Amino acid sequence: MKFLNYGSINIDLVFSVDHVVQPGETISSSALTKSAGGKGANQSAALAKAGAEVYHGGKIGSDGVFLVDLLNGYGVDTSFVRHYEGATGQALIQLDAQKQNAIVLFGGGNVEITKEEIDETLTHFSLGDMLVLQNEIVHTGYLIEQAKRKGMSVCLNTAPFDEKILALPLEKVDVLVLNEIEGAALAKTNTGSSFTQVLEALVSAYPHSEIVLTVGKGGVYYGYQEIRLYEPIYDIPVVDTTAAGDTFVGYFLTARSLGYGVQDSLRLSCKASGLAVSRSGAMQSIPLKSEVFD
Repeated sequence: MKFLNYGSINIDLVFSVDHVVQPGETISSSALTKSAGGKGANQSAALAKAGAEVYHGGKIGSDGVFLVDLLNGYGVDTSFVRHYEGATGQALIQLDAQKQNAIVLFGGGNVEITKEEIDETLTHFSLGDMLVLQNEIVHTGYLIEQAKRKGMSVCLNTAPFDEKILALPLEKVDVLVLNEIEGAALAKTNTGSSFTQVLEALVSAYPHSEIVLTVGKGGVYYGYQEIRLYEPIYDIPVVDTTAAGDTFVGYFLTARSLGYGVQDSLRLSCKASGLAVSRSGAMQSIPLKSEVFD
């Protein structure tokens, strides 16, 4: 199986702060780091580090060439990353004393992708391949529709969640990956609903999709047709949660493509995420397959 991850490529600017800044407040940062990021790029790195054959589609400016070099170094094929006369996507990240983050995004090249570029890229993929998507680029609905016409399967990670998600042809998505906030918003469950209630609502609403509901320290819930599974977290001291979800997606999809069952795939993905949050940074924190697979 080949993976085409059509997703965001960002330059991450990480400010280490005591607490996330409040409206009208000015605070000092104790450190500033510049690194590679974007949920799309992070997930491509995770897929590659897990051992998948992954191609990244996207768009960058001249300021983002180092990101392509980094992805190549991890084993990602970047043949379908276009260049344009503009800025690469940016992420301003506040990392507080409790190692939680708050992120502000600037779209840059991520919102300059064209349907013509998408069409050309998809000519290189076919039945049996998988399209991986998030919610940080344009034309996501078009990508889903065109990939399904080619017989590809589709995985959508609904982060970051906004009203655009509701307009997508979600009934055509094969694997839906959501966190607890995104899941509750999509399921439209009552405040205070349990994770299992959210899962049941999603399985009912999207009967043709595998639902993967990650709930932070609460682990991960899985539902598809009559199957219900749960896997706890890989408990390890937390340093930085930045790429935890992206690591999970990359390892889950790779494990499934390698023939692992769903429960083992969930276990391996939780282990990979646990290792990632025990380290600083985004892509560089994602573990290698030798650290994760049995």
